[in-house]
Amino acid sequence: MPRRSVTGAAGLVVGLVLAVACAACTSGPAGGSPPGPASAGEAGPGVITVGSFDFPESVLLAYLYAGALSARGYPVRVLPDLGSRELVEPALMTGLVQLVPEYTGSALGFVSLGRAHATADVTATAAALANAMAARGIVTARSAEAQDANAIVVTRATASRYRLRTISDLARAAPGLVFGGPPECPERPDCLPGLRRTYGLRFRAFAALDAGGPLTRQALEAGDIGAALLFTTDPAIRAGHLVELTDNRDLQPAENVIPVLRRATADRYGPGLLAALDAVSARLSTAALTALNAQVQMNGRDPHAVAGSWLRDQGLGRGTS
Repeated sequence: MPRRSVTGAAGLVVGLVLAVACAACTSGPAGGSPPGPASAGEAGPGVITVGSFDFPESVLLAYLYAGALSARGYPVRVLPDLGSRELVEPALMTGLVQLVPEYTGSALGFVSLGRAHATADVTATAAALANAMAARGIVTARSAEAQDANAIVVTRATASRYRLRTISDLARAAPGLVFGGPPECPERPDCLPGLRRTYGLRFRAFAALDAGGPLTRQALEAGDIGAALLFTTDPAIRAGHLVELTDNRDLQPAENVIPVLRRATADRYGPGLLAALDAVSARLSTAALTALNAQVQMNGRDPHAVAGSWLRDQGLGRGTS
């Protein structure tokens, strides 16, 4: 369920028109282009355009992968905040962008139109996504250890009171608790229906809030809800002294970060391009991504700068040998 939103047909058309306009325009550094052989913001022939979804972590990931490519001499730029998956995936399929950092489970469900179901098996989910994308002329690079998946979270006080460590432990407490999450939670198989089917959880009530955002966190910390759906890379979980309960029955599908790119782009630049992307994924853990998110979302740092610093620390950015 993370990072999925639904856009109507009219919104899709408008979004694609805007994407075309963005792809044709030029912008300076404020437009988000990483340094590299391509001049800032100019999408000339062969420039690899990296698109992102419209939330901070996706923007950060776009700069991470684009920065690694730029450091190796590839012409690259970033188009951040393009919109939801319903906008970004068609832009990738039609060549408006050439590369997108994706999430394995959500991407698989989307490109298969719901016919293929991701599981908690990281390898199997990545393989299924690779097959589904290949039929559409898209190549998947190596998936990262980092996952941004659904997390069932309680406060430390609630965990202590009911002795909660796993989602199964919630069974004895759920009848007295209000569960908070995104409005679509009652219909999504990995939210309330899945919690009921897989864990037998029946909460006292459900509060429709936002998708892992500030409304949900505030309601949880204020005690207005007793349990909530957040995301595993949310830096506020640790900062807010919250407890993520272990998904001990593997309800949630794998949601590993994975770069997906057009086959024509991969063929044009050869194996070195995928090697540069894979080098980032090899170093990107959930803990590392959460820490990077904290710098952007809690400390207010620019995602471009945060990505550049991390790449240099990993020996993958400019100024490294």
